[in-house]
Amino acid sequence: MSTSIDVYRKVHFAVMAIEASAKKQNVPGQEMHRRLRAQGLIHNRLFRHYELLHTQSLGWVVDDTIETLHNWENEAKEEAK
Repeated sequence: MSTSIDVYRKVHFAVMAIEASAKKQNVPGQEMHRRLRAQGLIHNRLFRHYELLHTQSLGWVVDDTIETLHNWENEAKEEAK
């Protein structure tokens, strides 16, 4: 698979995960993107683990993304104390 196709697939997957997660949390997609980016979750989770995550259902990925986001945000708050 060529690199540009691989990048396209990862970006497409991340966009679907972000938008579906935003919808489930009833927040705008831009807000979900901002929060995921702030935690480094887009690159460190969605892109890095694409090979595993894209084999799961979108619902599972959404639940995993939201749970991971909440965990990472809570860890960041604890570290800031």
